[in-house]
Amino acid sequence: MKILATGGAGYVGSHCVRELCAGGHDVAVYDNLRDGGHREAVDPRARLVVGDLADRALLERTFAEGRFDAVMHFAARLNVGESVREPLRYYRNNVVNTVSLLEVMQAHAMRRLVFSSSCATYGIPPGVPVTEDMPQAPISPYGHTKLAMEWALRGCAEAWGLGATALRYFNAAGAAADGTLGEDRDPEYHLIPLVLQVALGQRERVEVFGTDYPTPDGSCIRDYVHVEDLADVHRRALESQPAGVLRCLNVGTGAGTSVRQIIEVAREVTGREIPAAFGPRRPGDPPALYADPSRAMRELHWQPRYPEVRRIIETAWNWHRTHPHGYASVRSPGAMAK
Repeated sequence: MKILATGGAGYVGSHCVRELCAGGHDVAVYDNLRDGGHREAVDPRARLVVGDLADRALLERTFAEGRFDAVMHFAARLNVGESVREPLRYYRNNVVNTVSLLEVMQAHAMRRLVFSSSCATYGIPPGVPVTEDMPQAPISPYGHTKLAMEWALRGCAEAWGLGATALRYFNAAGAAADGTLGEDRDPEYHLIPLVLQVALGQRERVEVFGTDYPTPDGSCIRDYVHVEDLADVHRRALESQPAGVLRCLNVGTGAGTSVRQIIEVAREVTGREIPAAFGPRRPGDPPALYADPSRAMRELHWQPRYPEVRRIIETAWNWHRTHPHGYASVRSPGAMAK
């Protein structure tokens, strides 16, 4: 298939583009190379179009020239805390720009889409593991934007036959097994990269928010899914997408790992001390959040290749250790960590 990957130069997008190219698909990446997008992350087999989804003329021209069969839509802002401070920025980028993308898809009679949604659409779920049938009650503008687009996709499926899969990620983590792709975002706000930055001496300590949750060690529990497993899910979803249907699937391992456990495993993997500072809970953080991924496993014939968090952290450490300044380390290869 000929596929357009919006945000395909970002963390998850770049891994998915590599998976698609390896599977024989013809891929074009559409990315503004901001907010975590990097030219160096784009698979050399893919064509890169540098542009913003807000540029309707360029988007129209890209579709006209590309004659695509499907879209994978990764382009979005995803910092939950930032979305609380700047909600309109999130609604414009994640909703308005996605609606524009859907309008162009409709105009070009394109009816196949894989959408990066989020477990943030559940808000604070009534229990764990989280199933797709649980109520969706987001507690952040980011979560609201993702849920709004799921509603829009359902309407498009009913109105003009769009076939779409909304993949509700839990915590994307890790890096490519060969060490050539990884997470490079400034500012960083994901736990595992923050912990590894402490191991590299780039931060003094890692902040732990909350030690009195009703969990075995008092810290939050989350579901960490390897980014290459996410890429595998995206390809399978694309290749099996039925017409005129919206599928919503949780993507996680089904196992939870606490913040304290992540720090301890990272200490073992890196051999570094990794000081931690303990503070109060952040408002809205659920005590435990991990997926029931059985529907995705069943419908997509998928199994995580990295079910253990230790292996996930090992791949992330390999990336951060050899790319201490992210993709800038590729541009300046002398800047390597010891």
